[in-house]
Amino acid sequence: MNIPLNEFEQIIDETILKRGLSYFKKGKVNGFTELANGEYQTGVSGTEEYTVQFKIENNVIIEHNCDCPYDWGPVCKHVVASIFYLKQDELGLNQKQVPSKGKKRNKSVAQQMKEILNKASHEELKDFIEKYSKRNKRFKSLFLSNFAYLNANQSKSFYQKQIKSVIKSVADRHGFIDWDKMKYLSQGIEPIIAILKKQFSNKNYISAFYISTALLEEMLAAIEYSDDGNGVITEIIDDAQSMLHNIAAEDISEETRTKFFNYCISSSKKQLFTDWGRDIELLEIARKIANNEKEADKIIECLDIASKIEYKQGVCQLIKLEIITEYKDKTEVQKFAEKHITNPRIRNYEIAKAVDNQELERAIKLCKDGIEHNKKGNFGFANNWYNWLLKIAQIENSTEGIIEYARFLFIANLRSEQDYYKILKQNVAADKWSDFLEEVIGEITRKGSWMDSGLIREIFIREKWWDRLLLLTKENASLQSIAENEKYLAKDYSKELIELYDQELIRYADNNMGRKSYQTACRYLRRLKKLGGNEKTNELISYFRETYPRRRAFLEELNNV
Repeated sequence: MNIPLNEFEQIIDETILKRGLSYFKKGKVNGFTELANGEYQTGVSGTEEYTVQFKIENNVIIEHNCDCPYDWGPVCKHVVASIFYLKQDELGLNQKQVPSKGKKRNKSVAQQMKEILNKASHEELKDFIEKYSKRNKRFKSLFLSNFAYLNANQSKSFYQKQIKSVIKSVADRHGFIDWDKMKYLSQGIEPIIAILKKQFSNKNYISAFYISTALLEEMLAAIEYSDDGNGVITEIIDDAQSMLHNIAAEDISEETRTKFFNYCISSSKKQLFTDWGRDIELLEIARKIANNEKEADKIIECLDIASKIEYKQGVCQLIKLEIITEYKDKTEVQKFAEKHITNPRIRNYEIAKAVDNQELERAIKLCKDGIEHNKKGNFGFANNWYNWLLKIAQIENSTEGIIEYARFLFIANLRSEQDYYKILKQNVAADKWSDFLEEVIGEITRKGSWMDSGLIREIFIREKWWDRLLLLTKENASLQSIAENEKYLAKDYSKELIELYDQELIRYADNNMGRKSYQTACRYLRRLKKLGGNEKTNELISYFRETYPRRRAFLEELNNV
């Protein structure tokens, strides 16, 4: 769970927030140590002394860990207390100073480790590792994995044994891994992932290749007899496959490249990953590292087999086109592209190529043919062809074309590749802009889709038509919509917003029950209060107490407003 430091109070559970704040105020946070650039550690006094570690990038905590036993949620109170410590100046908080009673604060475990490692002799460390390896199989396995690149006989099977050992340790007697055991699987595989990343960063690419393929094979086998509802195994598989892409992008030795290429081809022929669709990614990697026509033909052979499965045809055809473009003559490329032009991936590839080659008339024809073809089905693809037509109009500096295609794409309200509204405003004459917008609003309104009200809202906001935004908010009133528009309307229409909140809170409380719903209602009561609606907030609280005297959880939450 990523935690933006400027919004942590909005995304962390309120109960945990209160406990963390209490810990901070009692002086239980022992200050921060910077371990590396963006990585920090602190101690928090609880039942024991717990260690909290953070990794921060762009004012967002992207990794956090506490060695306490809490596992009821993504963030514990020790982590929250540490965040309050970080933000104390900005939030105007003061941590209670706890008397030291003459004792010096203990050094962190990391500091103690660093000191000992610097002082211990080489022989002492070797002796410790040899003895401890005999007593602890897990330590021995991690040691061998970390330094496997020094072993001339390292192989994929070496890592597979370790992964299988982890899997076996969390599976039940029938070999099934339950959902509640997934966190232990994650903890067991985590050190192997760390070794994988280390080997890659140290440019030990053959070791990284062995670990990645071992993880890929064993995790894809394990997912067959697991409840992976929380996506732990899927994430490990994704990490392993991403690393294979990363390795392929590096300047690897010919020996490593050959092993890598042969693995991709053999796994495809053996259909190791066919059921999960991962075989296509490996063939894509093979395409990137192939360096002669003979290897290209091997990939094409595998693609022809894979494309017999209908849902894989599109991507297989595209990879094949890319290969024959590089290794075959133009006539063969042209024939293949024309034969499969109804494949959206092929059409997109050909349009991009035509634009790059300044063959704009051909690109326009491909786009318009695509639009016509997709009218019969898969109309969603037409959005892509209109995007290309817009780009071509921009290249040709055709104002008429730019307005036509940007207008279509704005009203279509699909995935945006450009800021269509901005493009329209730049190209429609200023004296015609208001009339143009009214036409656009009318067209959106006639579509009659509830989703399109968001487009009309966008127009009102970008034009700063606050009176019309208020009317739209009233017409589509909900607590969420009021809150979304509050920052635009609060300055001039706070009274109207207070009335809207009042109506919708009563409606919400009447139709929703349960503590989470009560917490939601109270969150909006706080917003109402910040708007200057103290009196209305108090009236609502009194109304809710009188109307729902048996909703104990609601009454408790109202006390926190």
